[in-house]
Amino acid sequence: MSEPATSSSQVPPAFQPEHAANRLPSLSLRSKLVLSYLAVALGAIIVLAIAVIAAVYNYYYTAQIRQLQDAAQTYARGVEDFYTYQLGGHWGPFSLRFPVPALLVIVDQNGHQLLCNPPSGFDAQFCADAAIAQTAAQALQGNEVDGHLESGGFKGLYVSVPLYEQNNSNHQLIGALLIAEPEASPQRFLSNVTQAILLAGLLISVAVIIFSLLLARSLTRPLESLTAAVERMKEGDYSQRVDPPPAQDELGRLAQTFNAMADRIEADVAELRRQDQIRRDMIANIAHDLATPLTAIQGFSEALADEVIQEPAARKETAQLIAREVQRLRRLVADIQHMTLLESGRARLDLAPLDLAVLVDETLAVIEPECTQAGITLQNTIDPRTPPVLADSDRITQVLLNLIDNARRHTPPGGTITVGARRLGRMLEVWIRDTGVGIDPIDLPHIFERFYRADRARSGGRGGSGLGLTIVKAIVTAHGGTVAAESTPGKGTCIRFTLPLATGQEEQGKPSGPHSGRGRSDPSERLLPPTRGYNT
Repeated sequence: MSEPATSSSQVPPAFQPEHAANRLPSLSLRSKLVLSYLAVALGAIIVLAIAVIAAVYNYYYTAQIRQLQDAAQTYARGVEDFYTYQLGGHWGPFSLRFPVPALLVIVDQNGHQLLCNPPSGFDAQFCADAAIAQTAAQALQGNEVDGHLESGGFKGLYVSVPLYEQNNSNHQLIGALLIAEPEASPQRFLSNVTQAILLAGLLISVAVIIFSLLLARSLTRPLESLTAAVERMKEGDYSQRVDPPPAQDELGRLAQTFNAMADRIEADVAELRRQDQIRRDMIANIAHDLATPLTAIQGFSEALADEVIQEPAARKETAQLIAREVQRLRRLVADIQHMTLLESGRARLDLAPLDLAVLVDETLAVIEPECTQAGITLQNTIDPRTPPVLADSDRITQVLLNLIDNARRHTPPGGTITVGARRLGRMLEVWIRDTGVGIDPIDLPHIFERFYRADRARSGGRGGSGLGLTIVKAIVTAHGGTVAAESTPGKGTCIRFTLPLATGQEEQGKPSGPHSGRGRSDPSERLLPPTRGYNT
């Protein structure tokens, strides 16, 4: 006969221990706190009760043994006197002439029982138990002995003491005496003590439950509020905050930390959404900026190919229009490539002392024809004696061209663009001020962010890809400077940026001499950092 299978896989799930554990209701933190405090209180009460009961029993035992010891000494003195003066040196049958305890036993020096007065309710057969004489004979060693005695149905405490001959200077041992009494029971006293302990335990338990409930409520209410806020944040409501508890404890710090985290998350999410919208707008703008010149190029090219335009002057003008649109596309592509280079961190700075006044003159000379054609006046107010800055000439030229051209595109005819500088400690502050249309206050905080274009105030169909000012900020920041903007709509805009002075570098022990012909491995050559950190 095959034995039945015993695989645990055949045990119904209802009988699996893990399933049983899963069915147990999980206790809340409040219940755990109340039960833990109550368990500690009940444990302390039980330990106290055990200690009190043990102390009472020990007290009763010690007191009864002490009484038996006193009585045994009294009886021993009487027996010794009786022996000395009445028996003439010989033990024999005799009866004592004073009250005796429940059990009294006398043995001689050889351990033979001479006298046994059985307890009330026991006959002479009780004394025939050899264990009684043996217990009494324990004192023949010269020491007092006490303990529990159980014999013939009798249970009690005993004391056995040695007997000495009184008229012998050597105190010759002549026997031993044992007395015993039923053990007194402290049950009545213990009953009263137990009732008092139970009553005190009940009152303490009620107090502990009330206290633990109040404490658990003060602890769990902030946690419940925090949990509810987290649940709502999980559903996408990032405006949730919790009220910190009055006490500045761990829960208070947790609430403050949560609120700070919620502020950060809400700000980050809002920033991500805004950046996403900016990217969407940027893609749309770039697509438009690419489509417009491409459409023009396509139309003009087809007109030339189909010989729709016959006159040489018109054909030349059309070719110039195509070239201008191509240049526009090249600038747009260059901005995107430059932005990609900056984001990758692969752009480098070739630092050298730079005369900013001369560089500004050269930059203005490049852009002056367009400004003259637009009726815009350019001014360079930088003092030629201004100390040189430690900068990359090509990068700063790019910054100046970007800012001045940006000012030109948003300054109406008859306006003025002014470039100036002043020394601020170890930095040189440079500004480009125009008398253009200005920037709306809503757009002003965001103009240096990637892909952002202040269309409402400054574009009017003339904006770029939205990368120019971001590139400016990346280059200036890589030089260790800062950039800021101030503007009043209808009155103009002023862009300020700072660069480190070459003299300031000398004071710090850095190279300040001519740097012409320097290789790329020079220690003053820097990598431009990614621009992601400049947009928050």
